[in-house]
Amino acid sequence: MSIETSADAGPPAPIAPPFTPLLAIEPPRDCPLCPRLVAVREELRAELPQWWNAPVPAVGDPDAWLAIVGLAPGRQGANRTGRPFTGDRSGPLLYDTLTAAGLAEGSYTGKADEALTLKGAIILNAVKCLPPENKPTPEEIRTCRPFLEAELAALPKVRVVVALGQIAHQSVVKAMGGKLPKARFAHGAEHRMPDGRIVLDSYHCSRYNQNTGRLTPDMFAAVFARAVQLPR
Repeated sequence: MSIETSADAGPPAPIAPPFTPLLAIEPPRDCPLCPRLVAVREELRAELPQWWNAPVPAVGDPDAWLAIVGLAPGRQGANRTGRPFTGDRSGPLLYDTLTAAGLAEGSYTGKADEALTLKGAIILNAVKCLPPENKPTPEEIRTCRPFLEAELAALPKVRVVVALGQIAHQSVVKAMGGKLPKARFAHGAEHRMPDGRIVLDSYHCSRYNQNTGRLTPDMFAAVFARAVQLPR
């Protein structure tokens, strides 16, 4: 992974943090696969070179039994910090819920050098790069799915996958060989995949869903309480 350090390039981009357990199969920093997302990345690198502005790697426990799959990096969150769900309004609810469920340890600060660690859990994304208005196109989702497939294949101890939102649900089901007509998204729904692993659905912990009451802390906590109850 190369990092620009010349004087003309501005401040060097942050280096991938040491808590990234799947670095060997992550997309490269300058992944060229989605032209629209590349354009967003290059624009932000010129405007805010101190930000991460690159595909966001997984974070968590390499021996995880639980994988959590989000949609894509948020502009002020993971695209800025390089850490999933870190730096925006979705982070406190997710990490507080994981801590309460015994799946995280430490205090959430929302910073790139976050000291909070996951225990038995890992966080992935359906799309690795920042999409405009948090809306990746179907083609971008399909293009990024091989990375999700590779990550799930590299996590043999994962028995439960919590999908945050419908797009993550659809990408996870396809990545795991399931059939969407049989596995419809619904908050709290459970779906057994062909290999026996369980996909557990939740509304995304976005600021919008929190502000509108579509997702409450109790609803979110119930999803992870159920995940803990499922056989591993």
